[in-house]
Amino acid sequence: MILVSESAVAAVKDAMEKAGQLEGGLRILVKQGGCAGYQYVVDLDREQRTDDIIVEAGGVRILIDPASSPWLQGMTLGYKRGLEGEGFTFENPNASSTCGCQKSFN
Repeated sequence: MILVSESAVAAVKDAMEKAGQLEGGLRILVKQGGCAGYQYVVDLDREQRTDDIIVEAGGVRILIDPASSPWLQGMTLGYKRGLEGEGFTFENPNASSTCGCQKSFN
């Protein structure tokens, strides 16, 4: 389904710890919008839904709804810290183009 880098695993663990969240995981959605046509929406979610696709990596769960799944096949979720800030990165082989912020794609 998707690969999750060590840096992304560490970022999810850190975010869950800071939020006091012991259950659930990181939810990734794809929705229409953004500057390139589709955008990634990433947020902590305390509850796993019955139809979620679950990716477990390094002790964390990535929660993906079935509608977003085709857009995320083969993607690598990363996490980057730099001068411009920090955040999740998406290396997605299904994206024909991305915008400068790397949060939306087509």
